[in-house]
Amino acid sequence: MAIGGAILRFGGLGLRILQFCCAGIALGIFSYFLSVLADRDLPISKKWQAVEGITGAACVYTIFGILLVLFLGGKAFFGYLAVVLDILFALAFIAVVYLTRHGASSCKGDVKTPLGNGPSNSKNPGYGNDGFGFGSGENSTYAPNLGLACNLNTAVFAVSVIAIFLFLVSAIWQVLMVRHHKKEKAFGPGPSNNYTKGSGKAPFWKRGGRNKHATKDAEAATMGTPMGATRPSHETGTTIGNNAYGSEPTKYTEPGYGHNVNTHHDTTGHHAHTHHDPIVHDANTYPETGHTYKPNTTTYNGRNPGTF
Repeated sequence: MAIGGAILRFGGLGLRILQFCCAGIALGIFSYFLSVLADRDLPISKKWQAVEGITGAACVYTIFGILLVLFLGGKAFFGYLAVVLDILFALAFIAVVYLTRHGASSCKGDVKTPLGNGPSNSKNPGYGNDGFGFGSGENSTYAPNLGLACNLNTAVFAVSVIAIFLFLVSAIWQVLMVRHHKKEKAFGPGPSNNYTKGSGKAPFWKRGGRNKHATKDAEAATMGTPMGATRPSHETGTTIGNNAYGSEPTKYTEPGYGHNVNTHHDTTGHHAHTHHDPIVHDANTYPETGHTYKPNTTTYNGRNPGTF
């Protein structure tokens, strides 16, 4: 997987995890509120039930969203479906923000909370007069005072605002993942990406090296064959040297190696014949190099070494 695809996938996974955390915090707090009200047989407003339902659905959706990013991230159908659902959940959390708007207050003095209205420094009801239990008149949940209930409501308000932002970003992120996936499929395996998946575009730190090698190859391809790099062939009747240029001359037939080439022309200007003078070598001259050998004239005690 390309680096860009990995960044998109892990970025989308991080967004889903954060969304799940926001929805989970709001769901947990309102589940506590409703359980306190239900345990004391107090009326539960439909708006609080709506908050419970929205946050619960968001938790379920984000769990599936995490799995989709891991296994089906970038698929067009699931990607565009996620875009629609992300926008819908962003709107739903706007409703949660509105319903919990009293949590934006300072939670001092008279407050309004899902558990009731009154002074923030009211006494903690706790488990009630009959204490903890599951019998008649007993309560299994602990009821906080209104000041703490207001603070919990503020937490729901805050995470709902964050969730709106995360769902909007996630919708845009899904579009980017779908486009990247289509780009990957459009290019497919090929020589430019070593027959692996990807767009074939090299990372920025490798582009210079690849172009450098390509330039060298192009220069080598455009260079001609240097003079003398080939030799005539005598094996077939259709190759150079056998019937086009004749046999290859040797160094002993070239001028300067003991031969004097005299070419005679007739009166008509046509080539008549070529005469080669015989090779005459001095006894003290190497025929190939032309170097002269000088005998050793050094004496030892008046005697030539050759007479020992």
